[in-house]
Amino acid sequence: MLNAITHSQIYVLDQDQALDFYVGKLGLEVSADVDMGFMRWLTVSIPGHPERQILLEKPGPPAMSDETAQQVRELVTKGVMGGHLIFSTDDCRKTYETLLGRGVEFTEEPTDRPYGTDCGLRDPFGNHIRLTQPKA
Repeated sequence: MLNAITHSQIYVLDQDQALDFYVGKLGLEVSADVDMGFMRWLTVSIPGHPERQILLEKPGPPAMSDETAQQVRELVTKGVMGGHLIFSTDDCRKTYETLLGRGVEFTEEPTDRPYGTDCGLRDPFGNHIRLTQPKA
């Protein structure tokens, strides 16, 4: 039976810009960057945890027609495509300050909640990201 989730996928509009954001600003590491001819297989992961990767996929052929890809790009840009990532952190406020210093723009400052402390941001393409420090 199933025993792990190994990959999740979000759409990005520019894979080089995605690398700059996810690796350069958030501090993830490249797990795979492979030119497959018909697409670029680009994945990132938390440093030291390659068992769970995020595929940074550019909408387009062969998975979809040019017309559909354009519609997907528009939905991603509006932030309604459903791309959501939630990362855990040991110190939400410290991580927030560190990422602010790297130029990351947040949509929500760290807030205490019943489950812990979290904050929100969006990547350069409109995907929603939350950073969560679980309650001890």
